[in-house]
Formats: sequence, C-alpha cells, structure tokens
Amino acid sequence: MRVLMVSDVYFPRVNGVSTSIETFRRTLAEQDVEVRLVVPRYGDEPEEAGIIRVAGRPVPGDREDRLVGWRAMHRAVLEAARDCDIVHIQTPFIAHYAGLKAARRLGLPVIATYHTLFEEYVAHYAPFLPAVWLRRQARALSRRQCNALDAVVVPSSAMRQRLEQYGVSTPLHVLPTGIPLAQFAGGDGVAFRQRHNISPTRPVALFVGRVAHEKNIGFLFEALIHARRQQPDILLIVAGEGPASGELKRQVAALGLGDAVRFLGYMDRQRDLPDCYAAANLFVFASRTETQGLVLLEALAAGLPVVALSAMGTTDILAGGRGCLTPPDDPQAFGELFGRILARPYAWTHLPSEALAGASAWSDSAMAARLAKLYGNLRQLGAVADRPLVELVGETVVPGAGVSGDASSGPGPLSAWRC
Repeated sequence: MRVLMVSDVYFPRVNGVSTSIETFRRTLAEQDVEVRLVVPRYGDEPEEAGIIRVAGRPVPGDREDRLVGWRAMHRAVLEAARDCDIVHIQTPFIAHYAGLKAARRLGLPVIATYHTLFEEYVAHYAPFLPAVWLRRQARALSRRQCNALDAVVVPSSAMRQRLEQYGVSTPLHVLPTGIPLAQFAGGDGVAFRQRHNISPTRPVALFVGRVAHEKNIGFLFEALIHARRQQPDILLIVAGEGPASGELKRQVAALGLGDAVRFLGYMDRQRDLPDCYAAANLFVFASRTETQGLVLLEALAAGLPVVALSAMGTTDILAGGRGCLTPPDDPQAFGELFGRILARPYAWTHLPSEALAGASAWSDSAMAARLAKLYGNLRQLGAVADRPLVELVGETVVPGAGVSGDASSGPGPLSAWRC
C-alpha cells in the first residue's frame, strides 16, 4: 500500500507535527505501507527518496515556517498522488486544500490528522482581534475542513470530544503518535551534566518543548519559587526554542531565579535529547492546550517521573499514574509537589519503574500497526465522504484510556500552528 502524506511543515522545522510524520513514516514501513511526502523546502535540503519538496518563502514575522505556493503545491500533490492508495493530510493550510482536491479528482480516500487545537492558540498570535471572534472562526473552519474528509485521526480522546462539540460528523479515530522507546531509554545523563557544567548531585527538573506562550512555561517558574522552599538547590532546565524565550528570560530575572533556571535551546533528537532526559530527576509540564503531549511519553520512556497538569490531550497519558503525578492547576500546589519529590527522592523510588511501564503501551510500532489497519479499511471502503465509516473501521483504543470513535484536520494561521 502506498500513502501520500501532505504537510505545510516538516523537518528541518522542528515541532510535534514533523515528529509525528517522521515517526509514522519510519514505522509504517514495518507494516508494508510506503509513505510518500509532499512538504515545503526550507533551504538546501538534500534530495531524499520518497520526499517531494515544494519551494516556499518565509512566513512574515516567522523565520521558522515556510509558505508554499498555492499552484505549486497543488501540482506537486496531484502528481505525487497518481499512483497512491490514500491521501493523508497533516496540516490545515495549503496542504489541506491540495490534498483534498487531488484525492477527490483521483477518487482516492482522504484522511487528515487534527494535530493542533487552534481555538486555544489563535489569540496568542492575533491579539489585535477579538478573542471570542477568533475562537468562533477557528471552530467553524475546523468543522468545514473535517466534514469534507473521509476520516479524521485525532491524538487524544479530549480532542475527539472537542471536535464532536464543533459539529464534526466525519468519523473520528483516536490514534496517538507512538515513540521509539529504545531511543529515549539509552541516554547518558552523566555526560550531559559534564557538558553543561551541572553538578552530579544537583536536583534537576526538566521541561522540553517549544518555548511559546501556549506552553505555559511561566507557570513553571512561579511553581519553582515554591519548590525551592523545600529543595533550594533545584535547577530547572528549559530545552527548546521559540518566540517567547525573550519574555520568559525577563520573567526569570524579575523573579530572582537566574541561578535556578537554565535555557539550553534546541536539542538534537537523536544525539542530545535522550542525554538531556537522562540527566534530569523529574519532568515538569504545565501546558493546558496539548493535543497529545509527546514529550511526556519521551520522558516516561527515559524512566523519568512526570509532574504535569492533566488537561486536554495529556489526560490520556497521565491517567492512572504510571510514573505520573497530576497536581492541581495552581503554582503553589504544583511547586510543592515537585519540590517534595526532589527533596526526598528516597520516598519516590517506585516512580522510574512505573514510568517505564507506562511508556511501553505507547510504542511507535504499536501505533503504526493501528494506523496501517485504518488505511486498509479506508482503501477497501473507498472515497465515500457522504457515508459513515465507523461500522467498517471499528474502534481505536488509546493505551490506558477509554474507547474512541472516528475523524480529521483543522484551522488557523501558520505561525500559530505549533506543537
């Protein structure tokens, strides 16, 4: 089976969508599914088999993303789809319309993954417009785009529920992105601490992710004030890059936390990031808008206990413990909890083994097998956007969570589309 994935973002642009695409692209090969990609060109990327790059220009005010030409994207997608069995859209911008048009013209089933809950993001990137109006427009666009498809994949049960509230009638399938367990289990924490001049005995809390407002990183700084009352030597590492870094650094200085917070920037996923996880004692996360929370799974796969807010997509991962603790959405309560853990590690020795056990249910191979099954059912059914698929596709089960149903893709400005 050959599947065409179409996206407005991909590596070297680093975010959760790029990671999801590459994870499935690699592991679907084990299921006899060949993945072909049509994605933007960012610079001088080398030619790679199965990847078609479309020239684009930088998005105004955003040096990371690219805006591809409408006609060029449509031409590339149509040509690439001619000998494919399914079109799988990954983003709701030009790629969505190019993928949908090509699939309908060629009579192919078309599916999309709804990665990002734009309703919660758009106000950060268009503060000059009324937030209520922006949210209403985001919901309406999501509904229209999803209902034009044959099926939609969502990364969490909370996302499925939200799209159902929007009025999405296309079948919605809860199918998270899996993680390569072995990659994150073999980090060298000692070497990482040596490279970054961190004492071997200093308690380290870690955040990994895009340094953006919607990640709620400022909450972690406020919580750190309370955590240090129990363990004054805590170091909070922020690993990642993004548009909020300047403002967050100013917040750290204003709170007097300059010696307690270290911004380390982007980490190479293959080389640096596993070592970064291994160097930490605890993973902390306060985003309220995640559609899945891949970094939580990466931390668990490294045997790193997690303290996080249970909200939206993280709820599926955090349910039932398994190395995870979920304090109230309050900086004092959050900070006191992770401060206790780092101050008295001997009382929490069970958490690392629970974390490893919790991560095992979310392997990339297991999730790829589920997606391959969905592809097979869709190919058998054909392109039928006007009739329900649930009785043929069946139910998709999220590890440790409940049962889910069916569906697809979303809205929003490209610069807001960050995971």
